[in-house]
Amino acid sequence: MPKSQIPVLKENRPKRNTNRKVVTILLLLFIVLLAVLFFRSSMSRISAIEITGNVYTATSELLDKSGLKEGDQFFGTTASEIIERLKTIKAVSTVTVDKQFPGTIHIKVQEYPTVAYELDSSGALKAILSSGTSLNVPPTIGVAVEKPILTQWKPNDPLKAKLSQALAQIPNELTTDISEIIPNPTPSFPDQIRMYTKSQFEVITTISLLTDKVEYLNQVIETERPGKITMLEADTYVPFIPDDPENDAEPGTKP
Repeated sequence: MPKSQIPVLKENRPKRNTNRKVVTILLLLFIVLLAVLFFRSSMSRISAIEITGNVYTATSELLDKSGLKEGDQFFGTTASEIIERLKTIKAVSTVTVDKQFPGTIHIKVQEYPTVAYELDSSGALKAILSSGTSLNVPPTIGVAVEKPILTQWKPNDPLKAKLSQALAQIPNELTTDISEIIPNPTPSFPDQIRMYTKSQFEVITTISLLTDKVEYLNQVIETERPGKITMLEADTYVPFIPDDPENDAEPGTKP
């Protein structure tokens, strides 16, 4: 008898979940549609740019350097990118950027502190910042009378930047009496300067020694009569009007 053939059973293959795939595709399409609608709407645009803290740098210059414009994409530029652009301005020390959705960007700028002033060739008053940058003083800004005036300095003199850095390290109370600083280089001391004080002292020192010698300067000013103070390798003080032994002698006595 012929053997009966047993039919081979087919394996049950799991059916693909087509419904889940359809839902996933529709969801992705919905997200894409929402994204397109969002980036075309006004909510995705910059509606306001606020800049504060700047004193000498014009707001228009900061805005131009930031690369931002109202109507641009809010998410088109990161805060770190804006900070990097603004810090290329020599007067700017620090920058903070706060992006507030929807549409508002707050930029707070801090400039280097003012350490002195100078008059340019046209007679315009300029502020000298601790970075060595020289900027025009706007008419609306008052002048700090406790800051010295730099005179006879060349515009691109590298020693002026070093002087600015030195002045920035000295507390304000130790520089309030300094009224004028003039370059006075010599072969032995290329960075030598001459200073005049409001208390009528003449001071000779160097930029590199100024921060270390300024306390001695104030001690002499507070205790001695007007005179010439030299603060180089050695410190000396000579009064403009020498002591008169006859005037110092007691009445009825001979010198």
